[in-house]
Amino acid sequence: MTSVEHAADSGSHRLGAEPAASPVREGSKVVIIGGGPGGYEAATVAVRLGAKVTLVEAQGLGGAAVLTDVVPSKTLIATAQWLTQTEQTEELGIGVGTDNPTADLMRINERVRALASAQSRDIRAGLEALGVNVVDGVGKIGASLLPDGTREVFVSKGWEEAARDQIEMTLRADVVLIATGARPRALPGSPFDGERILNWVQLYGMKEPPEHLIVIGSGVTGAELAGAYQVLGTKVTLVSSRDRVLPNADEDAARLIEDVFERRGMVIKGHARAKAARRTGEGVEVELESGEVLSGSHVLIAVGSVPSTKGIGLEEAGVRLTERGHIEVDRVSRTSASHVYAAGDCTGVFPLASVAAQMGRIAMWHALGDAVTPLDVSLVGSTIFTLPEVATVGMTEDQARSNHMNIKIAQLPIARNPRAKMQGVRDGFVKIFAEADTGVITGGVIVCERASEQIFPLTLAVTHRMTVDQLSSAYTVYPSISGTLSEVARMLH
Repeated sequence: MTSVEHAADSGSHRLGAEPAASPVREGSKVVIIGGGPGGYEAATVAVRLGAKVTLVEAQGLGGAAVLTDVVPSKTLIATAQWLTQTEQTEELGIGVGTDNPTADLMRINERVRALASAQSRDIRAGLEALGVNVVDGVGKIGASLLPDGTREVFVSKGWEEAARDQIEMTLRADVVLIATGARPRALPGSPFDGERILNWVQLYGMKEPPEHLIVIGSGVTGAELAGAYQVLGTKVTLVSSRDRVLPNADEDAARLIEDVFERRGMVIKGHARAKAARRTGEGVEVELESGEVLSGSHVLIAVGSVPSTKGIGLEEAGVRLTERGHIEVDRVSRTSASHVYAAGDCTGVFPLASVAAQMGRIAMWHALGDAVTPLDVSLVGSTIFTLPEVATVGMTEDQARSNHMNIKIAQLPIARNPRAKMQGVRDGFVKIFAEADTGVITGGVIVCERASEQIFPLTLAVTHRMTVDQLSSAYTVYPSISGTLSEVARMLH
């Protein structure tokens, strides 16, 4: 059995999809619908494998990740992070005068939009330099295979249903990849107006800074943006339907972030579910199911996303969707329709740009006959970009308990680290999980400034099943935050 066949078999997930055709030959036509990380990374792989690639995208290269989500939000958060450095000025012996640093949100938003646009242009230029044919428009897949085994992809200019029927171009494809992403979910009965009732796409177009921002939703997006705006000088009220913020994160990490939020002045409404949001002249009101009404200047609704899978011909083509509208895929990104693959947030597999990109690469490696390793989300390192950041990889503590695994856990506060002391940093910790009998590292959590840069050693350890002794035997720089990683690993010897 070849590596490709083995990969396809091991990742089938009982979808009933046909095995990939014996590798699709060089010069095959690949059409990619969607230009986010899943789409543009797939295009890069496909063209380098000798395929003729056309990428169809209506909003701009980079998709939501670059234009409206990851790049904008992390740029905003990076600005807020700079301001958190002033929290340690007195302890470090630095005088900042009588005026504290302030944030000009309108100028910040201008910079956010400019950086996102520049990144999008760079991605397009890079793809075109490789020979990818980039088409501006909305793609819709044909309902059935043509006699020669190819599929049609129809290109129109707009997302609206009427515009989708105005076909401007028809493409032929041996392989189709769907990478259409997702869009913000609205609160029932509370449509976004782009002025006072906002989703995370609309934040950066505000014409005035919010005086009091009510954030509905305490998951990753809600917590990240609530924390950033609070640091930037906005009064923030965070509405959480659960008993804590970041309900799906490590419990110790979530509790620490909640404590930091409250110390900085954020009001957190726990066990509170929003019923409706409405405008009130120069502000907004948010009605909770308890009957309490919150008043603010703006409201950000961050209650999840909806896959962008409607109206592009998927079900007619035999692509199976979940009840929530996500595309069902196996671990090599195949859908239930022959030679149709999918990647990214439209699949609901793991809503991270890094995962979308890898799913796109895997799809092309598999479709074009290259060696491929099926996707394993248990090896994904991820970060919640609160201030401080929360980075994780591998099995969580809750998962280990539910699976009745015999694991050992060690944890140290960042405040004990000498480099952290020098920098006046107190908030954070390092936690590592390992198998009790073998010492193999199964997961870890890092909470600190730039935890996203610190998680990579643990990601390598989990990926390659390293033991705590192997991790701790590697030298670390003194003084460095990473020294705590080695120290925690030694505790598990």
